[in-house]
Amino acid sequence: MSLTVEEILQLPGLEEMALRAGKAQRQRSVRWPYVAENDGIADWVMGGELVFVTGINLARSEANLLRLVREGHACGIAGLVILTGDAFIQRIPASVVALAEQCGLPLIEQPYLLKMVIVTHLIGTALVQMAQGQRSRDDILGQLLNGDYPSLAIIGQRAAAQQLDLQGPRRLAVLRLGGLDALFTHQPTEDAERQLQHIRQALQDHLQAWSRALATPLPVTVQGDLFVLLLAADEDPRLGLARQYPALQHLSAPLTVFIGVSSLVQDCGQYRQALGEARQALDVAESLLPASGLCDYSELGVLRLLQAIPDKQVIDDFIRQTLGSLLEAGRKHPNTLLHTLDALLMENGNALKAAQRLNIHRNTLNQRLQRIEQQSGHSLDDPLFRMNASVALLVWRMTDAQLQEHT
Repeated sequence: MSLTVEEILQLPGLEEMALRAGKAQRQRSVRWPYVAENDGIADWVMGGELVFVTGINLARSEANLLRLVREGHACGIAGLVILTGDAFIQRIPASVVALAEQCGLPLIEQPYLLKMVIVTHLIGTALVQMAQGQRSRDDILGQLLNGDYPSLAIIGQRAAAQQLDLQGPRRLAVLRLGGLDALFTHQPTEDAERQLQHIRQALQDHLQAWSRALATPLPVTVQGDLFVLLLAADEDPRLGLARQYPALQHLSAPLTVFIGVSSLVQDCGQYRQALGEARQALDVAESLLPASGLCDYSELGVLRLLQAIPDKQVIDDFIRQTLGSLLEAGRKHPNTLLHTLDALLMENGNALKAAQRLNIHRNTLNQRLQRIEQQSGHSLDDPLFRMNASVALLVWRMTDAQLQEHT
């Protein structure tokens, strides 16, 4: 795990540094310390920095400090440290503290008597040590996730040395950001990239803070565009991640977070299998767009069977034979009957609830149901037709969602 603002404040020798605002965000990861010598910092930071403001080479007014808080928040810095003393910045204005608290930006006060050379040396040393440990932990987990390791015995020895608890059954969760096409289409590439990295850092910080609070935490690892979490068997990932989802969505706006969860695996030798399962569930979540953003592999049911069919033409033919007669190409909304049938099946055949789901009058629903039976040649009371339609609509929803996304 990376070094957080809170962990920096707990380093021996830095006891005089005090957190004045942004306590709720003290778990933010710190990439490195940066001493600001300019009016603004927006052009000089990339996100994750712990920015120090001395006032030695540049007079810092209250307005300038407010500007630094705003820019730091917008750029995703880890925190802002203001040096105070008689010579330069006598105190941190209350307005600056209030703005930092409002933005959720950790604001730290450091007395001038605590020399910067000591502070940066202690932080730099801790960051190097943490980075070395992080590389080892990432390497261990990466090998297990890829199934490319010399032996479980050696991996176990390395994990024990790095205090990685890989014992016992686990479930694996993967998260991915959706909506990148729109992000890079609607603004300059440089701005989109900056925003993306800001979002990814904020998301990783939040996930790491949540992981630390679990009974048996493991580091959040990154594999390509995936964030990977390993959760203990006694922790319900669906419940925990569902509770975190609103915060994850807020941090990721305007992008969207999708989550896939694996079934339970008994030991670390099965992490590669768990990663494959979680990715399959993630693909389904991105296709079906569930309200929670999450799909559990153990609940995929018939989708697992469909995914095992090598010839996708078989699935296409089944959907066309089951639903093709309900497509009304000559109408303004050709998929109306499909949406109606889907709503009826979603409500377990309850026509009143289906009409409410579709926001239409009951008489309108009845007319559509008559057309469905006429055009399909099947009764809606036929359990076989309802089963086939349910499976076909499940796949159709996935395909329809994908088509809308590409459009």
